[in-house]
Amino acid sequence: MKYRELEESALKLNELYEQLEIKLYGRAWTTEDLALGFVGDIGDLAKLVQANAGIRKIDNFKSKLGHELSDCLWSVIVLAHKCGIDLEAEFSKNIGELMENVSRELDTR
Repeated sequence: MKYRELEESALKLNELYEQLEIKLYGRAWTTEDLALGFVGDIGDLAKLVQANAGIRKIDNFKSKLGHELSDCLWSVIVLAHKCGIDLEAEFSKNIGELMENVSRELDTR
């Protein structure tokens, strides 16, 4: 799946969540609410990474790890869209700059 397809899927799911949130709570989540949910997902992810490293006991951690990584990716995609960030372009730019910086650092050592 290409990035644009991932983004479209993530945003469609977000639309469904917003409809459900309005029915349940009378309003859709704000970007702040989404960010707070993302923080919770990161905490869950950290525990699963520990399980993957063998320092925490969690049943079926491998499948849960994949699920949690996917949840985190969904959050990042939706937050970027709602904040008006072209994540694909920013990622490409950032990776290019980091590769140059790290390569330059390697050359000087």
